[in-house]
Amino acid sequence: MKYLFITDCPEIAKYVDHCGVHCIFIDLELLGKVERQGGRDTVISHHKVENISRVKDAIQNAEVLVRLNPLNPQSSVEIENALDQGADALMLPMFRSLEEIEWFCNQVNSRARVVPLVETIGAMNQLDQIVQLPDVSQIHIGLNDLHLDMELNFMFELMSNGIVDNMSEICRNAGIPFGIGGISTMDQGLVSGRLVLSAHARLGSEWVILSRSFHQLASSLSELQSKINLPMELQKVDEVYAELLKRTDFEIEQDKQLLCQEVNKVASNEMAERNAS
Repeated sequence: MKYLFITDCPEIAKYVDHCGVHCIFIDLELLGKVERQGGRDTVISHHKVENISRVKDAIQNAEVLVRLNPLNPQSSVEIENALDQGADALMLPMFRSLEEIEWFCNQVNSRARVVPLVETIGAMNQLDQIVQLPDVSQIHIGLNDLHLDMELNFMFELMSNGIVDNMSEICRNAGIPFGIGGISTMDQGLVSGRLVLSAHARLGSEWVILSRSFHQLASSLSELQSKINLPMELQKVDEVYAELLKRTDFEIEQDKQLLCQEVNKVASNEMAERNAS
């Protein structure tokens, strides 16, 4: 399993690179995000484009992936600015059609890897065509916005209702590496990190975003280190993942059913709270 760590702080990036994180995720997406996710328990980053090069200079092994805004009149400028700063990969969020990601690929023009973030119904429905585009090197399935677009109660319902299974199969059949959402530390989360990771292992996901339980919203290295022993937590994930890969078919099915039970329990609670308010 490869890890994406969200930060635009060079000293944190240098540290997590040393800890074995595979990708530094710089998040420039702001357009429409507050409107979509405002009032929900989500993290909205305020990263700066000029920190791309600073992060790039600070790390040795990890790549730098930059999530841009959804397509807008300034998209060409945003793409060029990120490329000028040295981005290794560019992620396009909230697109709804094959034509949008084709336009994005043409603008990037093979100067960086293109990673479509599939998080709308339109993108999901055209995934079988998206994975055939020659400039698409990797897919990431975004659970939070996709569950909002589908009007579900809890983002991990996408893992229990077969939606992510179908999308994963499309990626596997096309030979395209893919990742799914984010993950908490192994002993945290509304659904435990281990159960979520069990779905990654079952589906063949290769990438996952390390959620706030890993970065603790820290704005400096000293703050991060005071809140979490990152090497230890990553080692736990590695160990759990290695064990998950050894499961029998029966154990895989058990974990799948347990995940569904836990997800449905949280989804029911979320619906009850929403109806009560």
